[in-house]
Amino acid sequence: MTQVSRPPRSESGGLAARVSLGRRFTPVSTEFLLIASTALLLTLFGLVMVLSATSATAVADGANPMDGALRQGVFALLGIPLMFLISRLPIAFLKKMAWPALFGAVALQMLVFTPLGIADGGNRNWIMIAGYTLQPSEFLKLALALWIAAVLLRKRTMLGTWHHVFIPVIPVGALAIGTVLAGKDLGTAMVLVLILLGCLFFSGVKLRLFIIPVVIGVVAVLAYAFSSEDRMRRMTAACDDMSLYYTDCYQSIHGIWGMASGGIFGLGLGNSQEKYGWLPAAGNDFIFAIVGEELGLIGCIVVLALFTFFTVGAFHIIRKTDDPFIRVAAGGITVWIVGQAVLNIGVVIGVFPVMGVPLPFMSQGGTALLAVLIACGVLLAFARTLPAEEKPSAAAGRVTR
Repeated sequence: MTQVSRPPRSESGGLAARVSLGRRFTPVSTEFLLIASTALLLTLFGLVMVLSATSATAVADGANPMDGALRQGVFALLGIPLMFLISRLPIAFLKKMAWPALFGAVALQMLVFTPLGIADGGNRNWIMIAGYTLQPSEFLKLALALWIAAVLLRKRTMLGTWHHVFIPVIPVGALAIGTVLAGKDLGTAMVLVLILLGCLFFSGVKLRLFIIPVVIGVVAVLAYAFSSEDRMRRMTAACDDMSLYYTDCYQSIHGIWGMASGGIFGLGLGNSQEKYGWLPAAGNDFIFAIVGEELGLIGCIVVLALFTFFTVGAFHIIRKTDDPFIRVAAGGITVWIVGQAVLNIGVVIGVFPVMGVPLPFMSQGGTALLAVLIACGVLLAFARTLPAEEKPSAAAGRVTR
């Protein structure tokens, strides 16, 4: 009987499988944990506060008191798995999707000027699809950050020249922001300007070139804000007394009253008085006032601490990465989420005039929640690329004799 010699066993296939399996189960970075945990906690916190803030008016209108929280919960159940799914996407894919994402977001934003578009409070920045109200400009924020990062990545060796910095970033960015301003949504337009400036800053543009777009952006926002007599009156209204209580300062005064009545420990979850029709947009732009009223200073500190941890995780990504695309895109997303939170809280406590900017993760609004969770997924994908920290070996700590 003739024996056939068995071919030598190859170790390459098993080694590749073990390496692939090892990478899959590699512990995630601290930045990943910070961003993911704070995003989940803020989302859950927001669902509880939306339920509390909207249940009273829903009962008064004869509706289900859970309606507001259930609608928000649908988007949370969609956005959280999507966040972790996007965190698995390769960075090369995100770079390739930058241009299509911007074109798609602008096209979606243009739908507000079609019969699908609806207006609310003087702003035309929403569309109605299948019974759900969507705000396309929320997706435009993420698309703009990714697109600017992709463009500046190709120009990274030429960012010392002004026309390479400004073209096509400034014209295309102005066009995207213009589609939002055409709907008279100044608050969202200001956030988009912050994203554009944040991307330019983290790209390493020279200071003398960075100052020019800053000045242009500030002048453009102020010019638009004061181009309307009604808008100028609301922006400059002084709400430090009761003289404008029934006109321009009604919402701001009730927001401050809600914060003040909460004290240190609050009135208790569900015990807000302002949510009973006194405070407009209690579940949306002024949900932080309900947090202060029901949970007091302690609740406000918890929210601020969560946003602080989120900021720390995001800025560690910006600091540690060697990829210019990741640095610029992460910078734009961080400026968007943190800057919008600062604007919203500043409006509630009376530092800024009312601008209609929601509090990320927490304000009622499914599109805003979905867009922020998708952006967090992008940050988590960036966090997965960070180099692992080298641990000192035991041999290195031995003392030779």
